[in-house]
Amino acid sequence: MVWFFISAVIVIGVLIYAGFFFYGIAIKRAPKEFLSNNRDLKVDPPVAGASWGEGKDWVSRQSFENVEITSEDGLQLRGYLLFSDRAEGRTAILAHGYSGKGKDMGAYAKIYYERLGFNILIPDARGHGESTGNYIGFGWHERKDYLQWIEYIIEKTGPSAQVVLHGVSMGGATVLMTSGENLPLQVKAIVSDCAYSSVKAQLAYQLRRMYRLPSFPFIQSASLITRLKAGYGFSEASALKQVRKAKVPILFIHGAADNFVPYSMMNELYEACQSPKEKFVVTQAGHGLAYDMDKTGYINVVTAFVNQYVN
Repeated sequence: MVWFFISAVIVIGVLIYAGFFFYGIAIKRAPKEFLSNNRDLKVDPPVAGASWGEGKDWVSRQSFENVEITSEDGLQLRGYLLFSDRAEGRTAILAHGYSGKGKDMGAYAKIYYERLGFNILIPDARGHGESTGNYIGFGWHERKDYLQWIEYIIEKTGPSAQVVLHGVSMGGATVLMTSGENLPLQVKAIVSDCAYSSVKAQLAYQLRRMYRLPSFPFIQSASLITRLKAGYGFSEASALKQVRKAKVPILFIHGAADNFVPYSMMNELYEACQSPKEKFVVTQAGHGLAYDMDKTGYINVVTAFVNQYVN
């Protein structure tokens, strides 16, 4: 009995330690060195590709206005707003990836600004860039932040506003998680590039690939710590559940060679979606590299999709 008790205490201690360890690596706001050495991300900076340099140059030539909102839980969230003379109330709100920042989305912003004549809003997600917050919500808490950004744009541009959401990687999951909410009628379309199906599925996948560990009981332990420290659990943070409720048209984009967020997740999301939908697959693209591998195709598909739903 004594040895059973001691063993149980040791096991519980190990699981608690593991929960805090994985929370610190994945959820806590901190530099993510593990991305630089991840075998599934062969770009620098991580989850960026050549489009990062192109976008950075484009952003540096624009006159973005710094804007802020306060989240429901009191965080100061920074965004960067660029008005177009051709917009007539049309705005693209772009969602960046894990460990990134709003201005990393310059290459995508360029499509909407130069090709489509949209206003551009590129927020820093909570726990990223100039926004406050000590944890990463993986799109779940951010979905509510994006509802606020949508309302901010409607207030800025008027009730006849037309809004498109476009996200990449974690940003792609963020806009899909937002899709299942009660969206204003001004939200006309969503573009999701290389999104994961759920936080639980994505972290379980990476746990196997990076640490050769089973999801149980480590995911459950880390989820419990995340619940206590960040206010959400991994099981609830599901883009898959949210797209089942979506009513807005969605374009799903993914690279068939993506080993960081597996291509199979895009198929799950696409099949679950009951709203008008399309998909665009770039055969040889790794994670976040669909634009880099087929820039012309990417721009043409996004342009045609958005023009179907935005006047």
